Amino acid sequence: MIFIDVFFIVCGAVLLWFGADFVVDSASAIAARFRISELIVGLTIVAMGTSLPEFMVTFLSALKSLPNISLSNVVGSNIFNLGIILGSMAVISPISIEKKMVYRDGFFLLGIILTVMFFLQDLTMGRVAGAVLISSFITYLIWIAAKTPRLPVEIDIVYRKSKWWDYPKLIGGIIFLALGANLLVDHASSLARHFGLSEWFIGVTIVAAGTSLPELATSLAAALRGKNEMLVGNLLGSDIFNFAGVLGITSLIHPLTVSPIGLFNVKISALSLILLLVFMRTGWQLSRVEGLILITINLLRWLRDYLH
Repeated sequence: MIFIDVFFIVCGAVLLWFGADFVVDSASAIAARFRISELIVGLTIVAMGTSLPEFMVTFLSALKSLPNISLSNVVGSNIFNLGIILGSMAVISPISIEKKMVYRDGFFLLGIILTVMFFLQDLTMGRVAGAVLISSFITYLIWIAAKTPRLPVEIDIVYRKSKWWDYPKLIGGIIFLALGANLLVDHASSLARHFGLSEWFIGVTIVAAGTSLPELATSLAAALRGKNEMLVGNLLGSDIFNFAGVLGITSLIHPLTVSPIGLFNVKISALSLILLLVFMRTGWQLSRVEGLILITINLLRWLRDYLH
């Protein structure tokens, strides 16, 4: 039974990977065909494409009355993106930081996390909270579109002309995302019950790892090409969409009720982000030592959740 759960968890992660890739590639081509600008494509499809797995898992978890997996998936992605992935990239090679990454994207993300923390004081995320988060996210997109000529999270997407197969490919990608998310949620919760682990711990580790695969691939591509701004922008942008878009849409459609550990982890996410912003601001560089500190802190977060 354990091996069956693990097998389907891996299958779910693979389906999420290919589903996100299919959606981003085909939708970008279709958008180009209709002369939608690169900026708009980047702001929507490219920036949010790597977060589609998180959205599907979070939304389906809420529908299946597994709110702790819904929130833990978002928090776990935060740990992976700005702790494990970014920290590892910095350990391999120090990362130079653009000021706008701190003052624009970093502080906006901090504001969003603090907003989530405010609404979670009673351990619920209702429709009002969802509306506020979505409105904030839309405002952020409009702000970026008005101020930035080119989106920093964009990773060398070639906007080719669409072919007839892009339409079924887009539909297939969405189906892959739905199937992958369903497999990941069902078998991750089954695995948690078997080992006596909390749904929160499984969500913040295994589920979050599976849904963060697109971000990992995108970050590696940026790192190998020496595009630090794209690397950091992709991870910050993904977290912004996760906390504002994913949680916003989910709570607007299906309000969440979470355990106290959820609120605690959101508070830790805010403190971790403040520390990261301090690291990024000092010398406008993320050093190897700072990267190692980020990795250590987030590994300790996992240990704390396991012992809880």
